[in-house]
Amino acid sequence: MNDQLLIRRGDRTVPITVFARTSATPEVAFAVIVPIDLSAVFRPWGPFPGIAGVEGQTAAWDRAGVSRRPRFTDGSQAVEALTEYTEGHGFAYQLTDFTNVLARLASGVRGEWSFLPDGPGTMIRWTYEFKPLPGRRWLVAGPFAPLWTRYMRAALDRMVAAIEEVPAR
Repeated sequence: MNDQLLIRRGDRTVPITVFARTSATPEVAFAVIVPIDLSAVFRPWGPFPGIAGVEGQTAAWDRAGVSRRPRFTDGSQAVEALTEYTEGHGFAYQLTDFTNVLARLASGVRGEWSFLPDGPGTMIRWTYEFKPLPGRRWLVAGPFAPLWTRYMRAALDRMVAAIEEVPAR
């Protein structure tokens, strides 16, 4: 899928990264987050809509090339495609074709999740890398970024809570 990658070397992007720890192993954290119900963790916050559901998923979310359409609570949608998947360790995806305000800010986003051993638990690293439209980088990197960081942290906190509910194995 390298010929279809949204972000390439030399692109001036705006990465936003959040971290969280969980007492679960990387394998357990990965197994909970990959199939998680997006509508349960992406709730409306501030200027951002939540996710109402997902449509058109072409197969199980477990290999590069699978795609789906997240539908947002404001009636908009995007196209999401899994670009990388390493069982138990991490995955990456691209979001494009936004029909909301993000369509006026960025040509797309690359999301990446890593599940890193942290003693008996896991350090989760989640990055959203925005590819701003020409002339919009200042807006994405400036006033937009701290708001989006809070939105990501709230969603990640809900995901970690779901991981912590899994019985120890």
